[in-house]
Amino acid sequence: MQRKDKINYYLDIADSVSMRSTCLRRCYGAIIVKDDEIISTGYNGAPRGRKNCIDADYCTREQLNIPSGERYELCRSVHAEANAIISAERSRMIGATMYLSGRDFKTNAILPDTTSCAMCRRLIINAGICTVVCKTGESTYNVVDVKKWIDDDDSLPQNV
Repeated sequence: MQRKDKINYYLDIADSVSMRSTCLRRCYGAIIVKDDEIISTGYNGAPRGRKNCIDADYCTREQLNIPSGERYELCRSVHAEANAIISAERSRMIGATMYLSGRDFKTNAILPDTTSCAMCRRLIINAGICTVVCKTGESTYNVVDVKKWIDDDDSLPQNV
C-alpha cells in the first residue's frame, strides 16, 4: 500500500467530517490544521437546537429553485468553515490551513468546484487562516493563498 500524502490525508478527514452535514443540497466538511495538528472541525448544518433540514425533509432554497451560491440568507445552515472557526481559538488559527471538502447530497459526488462563499472568505480572513485547500476530486485539490482573497477584494465595486 502506498502512503497517502499529507494534503490528501487532511482532505480525506474533512471529507469524513462532511458526512455529518445535515444539508439536503451540499455536504461540506472543514478542518483547521496548524503545525500538523487538527485544531477544529466543522460541517454545515442548522444552528444548535434548531431543526436540521435533513430531519425536516425541507430546504427553502431547494423548494424555490435557487441556484447554488445564491440567497444564503434563506439557508438554515451554518457553513462548515464558520462552524470550524467558531470552535477554535483565534490565536491557534493564525497562520493555519483550512481543508475543505464538499459533496452533492443526492449523488454523493465530490464537488469539483468546492470553494468558500464570500461570507466564509471574510471569516477565514479575520480568523488569520493563511491557506485554504479545497478537494476537487478523489486525490485532486486547489490551494488558495488567503492573501489573494484580501488583495482581490470582490466586495468592492470594480472601479475602486
